[in-house]
Amino acid sequence: MHEVKKGLVMEGGAMRGLYTAGVTDVLMKYGITFDGAVGVSAGVTFGCNYKSLQAGRVLRYIMRYGAWPQFKSWRSFFTTGDLYGVDFCYRQIPEHYDPFDTASFARNPMKFWCVATDVATAKPVYHLLKDGKGEDVSWIRASASIPFFARPVKIGQRLYFDGGVSDSIPARFLKEQGYEKNVVILTQPAGYRKEADKLQPLIDRLLKKYPAIVRHLHVRHLEYNACLDYIAQEEQKGSLFVFRPTADIDVSALEKDPKRLKAVYQVGVRDAEERILELKEFLAK
Repeated sequence: MHEVKKGLVMEGGAMRGLYTAGVTDVLMKYGITFDGAVGVSAGVTFGCNYKSLQAGRVLRYIMRYGAWPQFKSWRSFFTTGDLYGVDFCYRQIPEHYDPFDTASFARNPMKFWCVATDVATAKPVYHLLKDGKGEDVSWIRASASIPFFARPVKIGQRLYFDGGVSDSIPARFLKEQGYEKNVVILTQPAGYRKEADKLQPLIDRLLKKYPAIVRHLHVRHLEYNACLDYIAQEEQKGSLFVFRPTADIDVSALEKDPKRLKAVYQVGVRDAEERILELKEFLAK
């Protein structure tokens, strides 16, 4: 009998990713698992806690440290080149302040890819994470390194930026890997369409040393909207189950208000709780 593989796709979106954390915490609460997953940017930095089975961890450390300047601040940006503090976010928190369970991450049989963008080609690179430490951390950081707001991450002899530049919602990728029944967590509401960036002329100048990235950013909104169309079509066919925020979660990457950040998480929790039976039926078919 043919075994249908089930997958999970997690979009990025900086602090909007707390919506994804809310949804995945509910998935853990009900013991819902997948054979494979792929995340982009915040979809990886927050989504990795789904593979390590650490429900509540994202909200906990965001509430405790999200307003600290070493977590994210213009001071960090102007002193290091990274809006989000690299050492604090990728070493101090997971190793000391709120330990990331790398052993649980490695034991979990679910395959988990993260997406980064090759700076020289502007093409997506899909890296299969193994143990949540060492080089994996570099790939996770690369996946969340937004051009201009972060320095590119060097891995081997190549540089990488945020995976959202080249494949913001890798639903096609997961299907190409043989996952036939997939769940997608979006961080934009129904009806959202990305528009061309009005600051593109400024972006062109700021990123002129990365010409392939600049060229790709000119068409990113078109590719993103085409991906939304694909997701809607697959959802209509019944091969995708999609979570979209049902309430406003418009928070900036620099949002520090704990109440606003927790509210984003709670929208994810509510949406998942309300549709959990529907989700179980979809996965059981």
